[in-house]
Amino acid sequence: MSQRHRAVEAPSSSKPPKPTKEELRAQAHGERHRIHAELQGVANEVSQGLDPDDAHEPAAAWKPEHRRDGEVAKALDSKRSRPLRHWKMKMWKRRSARRQARATAMRLDDES
Repeated sequence: MSQRHRAVEAPSSSKPPKPTKEELRAQAHGERHRIHAELQGVANEVSQGLDPDDAHEPAAAWKPEHRRDGEVAKALDSKRSRPLRHWKMKMWKRRSARRQARATAMRLDDES
């Protein structure tokens, strides 16, 4: 077997290495479990008479890197290999609907 990749060390940089997919999934699973368990506790407190406005709702304490950093999201968006599909955008669909409505109105005017 080739030993080509075993001796190569990762280049040193200021950022820590990215966690593997398995580690990210495990962390996300643990976070979902924590939130679910906390919500169960809140539900029990509310059912015992605590005012729902006074209850502490748990929030996500951890989010994956691509969800939390706006700069990373912008960088990924700028690397998009294909251009935006204009026919999938709301403005294009509104434009089509407006054209159809105008054609219908013209047809009604012609009939009357």
